[in-house]
Amino acid sequence: MIDAAALDARGWAILPGLLAPDDARATAALYDSGAGFRSQVIMARHGYGRGEYRYFAYPLPPHIADLRAALWQALAPIANRWHERLGNPVRFPGSHAEFLARCHAAGQKRPTPLLLRYGPGDYNCLHQDLYGEHVFPLQVAILLSAPGVDFDGGEFVLTEQRPRMQSRAEVVPLRQGDAVVFAVNTRPVAGSRGDYRVVMRHGVSTIRSGHRHTLGIIFHDAA
Repeated sequence: MIDAAALDARGWAILPGLLAPDDARATAALYDSGAGFRSQVIMARHGYGRGEYRYFAYPLPPHIADLRAALWQALAPIANRWHERLGNPVRFPGSHAEFLARCHAAGQKRPTPLLLRYGPGDYNCLHQDLYGEHVFPLQVAILLSAPGVDFDGGEFVLTEQRPRMQSRAEVVPLRQGDAVVFAVNTRPVAGSRGDYRVVMRHGVSTIRSGHRHTLGIIFHDAA
C-alpha cells in the first residue's frame, strides 16, 4: 500500500519490505552477470558522482517487468491527481504498456530500469531522471543491500526547492528490500493561493565502507 498522504506532504514515501532479502540479493547479483543490459555508465566520467550503473535491456527480467507494471497501477492515479493540481493537461493511462506505447511513438524506446553499484568513497550527485518529452512524475528506488552489514554510509537523500526559499534536504531511512517512491522532477504543494510547484532532486551520500546496490524503476523510457 502506497502512502499517498506522505507523497503529497513531502514528495516521498517508503514501501517497507517490497522485496524479501533473498530476492534483493538475487537482484543485486544480476549486476555481475553481464547479460541483459543495454549499457553501463561510469559516473565519474560524466560528473555524476562516483560509482556505476547499468541499464537493463528489453525484455526486462520478468520479476522487474512485473514489479514495474504493478507499481504503475498504484502510482498512475496519484500522478494524474498531481498533474490536475498543477494544471498539466497530460493524463496517464490505466496500464503501463499503454504509456510505453506513447513513449515509443515519440522516439523514447530505450528502457530505463537500472541497477546501481557503489563502493567505498562512491556517491551520487543530486539529479533528476528526465529522459525525453514524456515524463512520469514518480519513480521508485529499492535498496538491495543491508545497511550496517553490506555497507556503511550511502544514505538516500532528497532535496526540495520551494519558491523564494532555501533548499531543504531529507535523508530517507531504508532497510534491505525497502523501496522509496519519490517525485522525479516537480510536485504540487498547497499554498495560500492554491497549489504551486516544488522542484525535487535526489542522490546518495558517500559510501564509507562496503558495497551498496540499488534497483531503480523509472516508468518513462529514454530517447
